[in-house]
Amino acid sequence: MNQPRDYSIDVTPIRDTIAKRTMQSKTEIPHAWMLIEADVTNLVQLRNKLKDEFRRREGINLTYLPFFIKAVVSAIKDYPMMNSAWATDKIIIKRDINLSLLIGSEDSVLSPVIKNADQKSIAGLAMDIDEITKKARSGKLTLSDMHGGTFTVNHTGSFGSISSNPTINYPQAAILTYESIVKKPVVLNDMIAVRSMVNLCLSLDHRILDGVICGRFLQRVKENLESYDLNTQLY
Repeated sequence: MNQPRDYSIDVTPIRDTIAKRTMQSKTEIPHAWMLIEADVTNLVQLRNKLKDEFRRREGINLTYLPFFIKAVVSAIKDYPMMNSAWATDKIIIKRDINLSLLIGSEDSVLSPVIKNADQKSIAGLAMDIDEITKKARSGKLTLSDMHGGTFTVNHTGSFGSISSNPTINYPQAAILTYESIVKKPVVLNDMIAVRSMVNLCLSLDHRILDGVICGRFLQRVKENLESYDLNTQLY
C-alpha cells in the first residue's frame, strides 16, 4: 500500500504567535516601501581593521550589525516620528529608542530588544547583540528581553538577499532591513570604481509616515553609514 506523499506538522506556540502577529500587521497596517543604496566601502575597511583586536579584547565577533544600528538610531534621533506607533486617534512618539532585532532559527523568528540603543557605543551594541543572540538561540530569552521595542532592524544579507520587503513588527511604525554588502562598479568622480554597496529597505506604516520624512530618514542613515572611516571609535 502506497504511503501518502504529504504529511503534516503541528503548529508550535511560537509559530502560532508569529502567524497572528504578521497577519495583524498586514491587515491593520497599510504598508509602503522604500529602498536606498549606500556606499559602505569605508565601513568594510574599518571593520577589517578592528575585528581581530576586538575579538581578542572582548571575546566576540565584530559584525556589521552594531555599525548599522548606530547609524539607524542616530537618524531616529533626528527624525523621532520614525520611533512611533498608531493609537487610533493619536500617534504615540516614543522617547526611548529600543531596537528590536529579528533572530531566526529553523522554525521561528524571535525579536529581542536592545533597550536605549541610542545611549550605547558601537562596542556596547556589539556586546548586547552577542548576548541576546546567544540567549535567543539557546531558548533563554525572558519576557523583558522581548518587550518594549520601538523600531526594528533586520539583516537578510547573510542569505545573499539584495532586496526585500519586510513586514512591520506590529505595532511599530517601521522596519529597516539591510541586505548583502556587494562589490559593484560605480561611477565616482566621473570614473568607474569598485565599491562595497548595500541596499537599505524600509517598510513603513503609511498612516503615520510618508515619503518625505522616510526619504530624509533613509538619506540620513546613508550619510551616517558613509561617514565611517578608519578613525571611527568603537568605545
